[in-house]
Amino acid sequence: MHKFIKKAAVLGSGVMGSGIAAHLANIGIPVLLLDIVPNELTKDEVKKGLSLESPEVRSRLSRSAVKKLLKQKPAPLTSAANLDYITPGNIEDNAADLKDADWIIEVVVENLDVKKQIFSLVDEYRKPGSIVSSNTSGISVTKMAEGRSADFKAHFLGTHFFNPARYLKLLEIIPIQETDPAVLEFMTSFAENTLGKGVVIAKDTPNFIANRIGTYGLLVTVREMLSGGYRIGEVDTVTGPLIGRPKSATFRTLDVVGLDTFAHVAKNVYDKADGAEKDMFKLPEFMNEMLNNNWLGSKSGQGFYKKEGKTIYELDPLTMTYGERSKMKTPALEAAKQAKGAKAKMKALIYSDDRAGHLLWNITSKTLLYSAQLLGEIADDIKAIDEAMKWGFGWELGPFEMWDAIGVSESVKRLEKEGAELPGWVKEMLDKGNDTFYMKENGTQFYYANGQYRAIKDNPKRISLQTIKETNGVICKNGGASLIDIGDDVVLLEFHTKSNAIGLDIIQMIDKALEETERNYKGLVIGNQGRHFCAGANLAMILMEAQDDNFLEVDFVIRRFQQTMMNIKYSAKPVVAAPFGMTLGGGTEVCLPAARIQAASESYMGLVETGVGLIPGGGGNKGLYMNYVDNGAELMDAAIKTFETVALAKVSGSAHEARDMRILSPADQVSMNQDHLLHDAKKLAASLYDSGYRPPARKKVKVTGETGCAALLLGADQMRRSGYLSDHDMKIAKKLANVIAGGRVPFGTEVSEEYLLEIEREAFLSLAGEAKSQARMQHMLVKGKPLRN
Repeated sequence: MHKFIKKAAVLGSGVMGSGIAAHLANIGIPVLLLDIVPNELTKDEVKKGLSLESPEVRSRLSRSAVKKLLKQKPAPLTSAANLDYITPGNIEDNAADLKDADWIIEVVVENLDVKKQIFSLVDEYRKPGSIVSSNTSGISVTKMAEGRSADFKAHFLGTHFFNPARYLKLLEIIPIQETDPAVLEFMTSFAENTLGKGVVIAKDTPNFIANRIGTYGLLVTVREMLSGGYRIGEVDTVTGPLIGRPKSATFRTLDVVGLDTFAHVAKNVYDKADGAEKDMFKLPEFMNEMLNNNWLGSKSGQGFYKKEGKTIYELDPLTMTYGERSKMKTPALEAAKQAKGAKAKMKALIYSDDRAGHLLWNITSKTLLYSAQLLGEIADDIKAIDEAMKWGFGWELGPFEMWDAIGVSESVKRLEKEGAELPGWVKEMLDKGNDTFYMKENGTQFYYANGQYRAIKDNPKRISLQTIKETNGVICKNGGASLIDIGDDVVLLEFHTKSNAIGLDIIQMIDKALEETERNYKGLVIGNQGRHFCAGANLAMILMEAQDDNFLEVDFVIRRFQQTMMNIKYSAKPVVAAPFGMTLGGGTEVCLPAARIQAASESYMGLVETGVGLIPGGGGNKGLYMNYVDNGAELMDAAIKTFETVALAKVSGSAHEARDMRILSPADQVSMNQDHLLHDAKKLAASLYDSGYRPPARKKVKVTGETGCAALLLGADQMRRSGYLSDHDMKIAKKLANVIAGGRVPFGTEVSEEYLLEIEREAFLSLAGEAKSQARMQHMLVKGKPLRN
């Protein structure tokens, strides 16, 4: 199917509907956002003399939703400018405009009758061939389409986004029997490649995949807490990052989601299930009491937790009072913390004979059995179930990956001893001598399905560095980084220090990678598949050497760092940086001199060194300033913007904001799907080479000199006098201003890049020797947050 989504319409402007509209706007798709017409005026509208027929009243709900997008946290928009892609309106006056939409998404109240009324209207006004979908979280998609035209049904399916739509990766697509296979194929491809989603095809069953299993697992955990005498904080100690789950664990997650929302999802299954499953989806009495008290979580100010000042209290479900927050401490927990990776931590903990082990076994074993029992009902294979839980609930391991991690045979023996009933297909798998749900052979991964192992279809856009290294090894490596051949005559430099922090070992490997690339390859990608791209320079090393007055060593490392960044910039072969997640300080400095940046949409980039009492030392000041000048900014404007960005340690909220901040240039590119990032970066590096890449010519840089430095410090001094800056902040600002302005030279003087690096290094070393800067570095290393002194 040769189709393209040029324009979309979203019906329903609540949090979910406006969030979906924002995500479409983020990728440049114009969106018509419609809602119902209000039936009464607000006080402000009465004061303005408006009537129910006034256009701004009739579209008030969608207009208000659009305005809220700029204030919501986390931000639904990757750039405030994307708001221009959203046009608010109302369903009555703008129904005829639906004919212009290639995709119409319904996101109204979860009521079948209301949805059917909306789709009757849509069927009347839509153009033939336009795709229509519902963002329902559990209502039957098939029933929604009853009575609709044949063309409507052929182009209709469920598209269940998870909230917030920008950030959560999962998109469950639910076709009906009449859905044209070509439509399903197109939407699957569009969602992955354009929307950046992880797509799972789900069956039309209550709550589909992720919410069905996730809600069950949460309720199992609640019941185990009550029956086992655990406290809320104790449960969250065990069910968070320790086992590869989000920091919000169980009860903080419920507070964020909202107990009312969770209760609605649970009720959806309860109303449709039978027997033991029905009982499991019935809320415990204390949760009903919380609903009656409006203790819904973050949205109401209290839920399972309540914050008073800086103190967080937890609910006691037996007394319905709040008390001190608790944490579980057992020998098994301490042992699990020492294990590496979620799989090892899980196995170390789940079989331990203490309170933590008992809790984890009781909640995990039930969830694994439930997932296995639902195979075939909610999804066709275990891979879809695992991906849904990882992408929708942030689990590091899906249920069947988790089962493999704890040992299938070992866990089944315990389950049978406890009298649990195993699904027939699991017994069959074990009887055939297979004791894992997944297996890997010759670099190919397989999953168990219908009595045999099936190869997981290779997606060329999803490069797995781990698989490449296991299959082909590495070209060379040291303790900080590895150089890997990723195919198509392109190599990749992977950082693998703690937090991917840059030290001398990484700097050495960058130079080695550049040499190898110039000899044998088309281009180099700097990227990795860690949690974040790079947290910056090795702050602990800088602090230790500074405290020992070993400034010759610090000077040596900074010189090497600066020279290596220049080597990247003037490499004969193209270097493409592929940042994602936190890309801070030195991480951003590695990106700035690259021939191109291929950034994940969710890239949070910034030169944040002032937060630890320093300034950027790897050429970041120069690189950012030159990005402004090279893209047409006047010298003074470039200096002011650079100074503000660095002095205030600004961090972009997305790759698009990084472009607004000139960290990314107009020629740099953005990948909406982070799974495709390295593929896109490799393709970009190869295309630059094939199109005759040449490094930039070395040139002088015009600076603002003493005039500019004075102007930069004028605003900083006003902030100091107003109490916004400390004396030490001002000392940092003076050195930063001097570096960005190019030192004591006249306005418009042309200087070399090496000159700018020299004064940058001098300022960095000077600040590293300051006791207050060292205190800031120490505080960041110990507390993980900046110190104001």
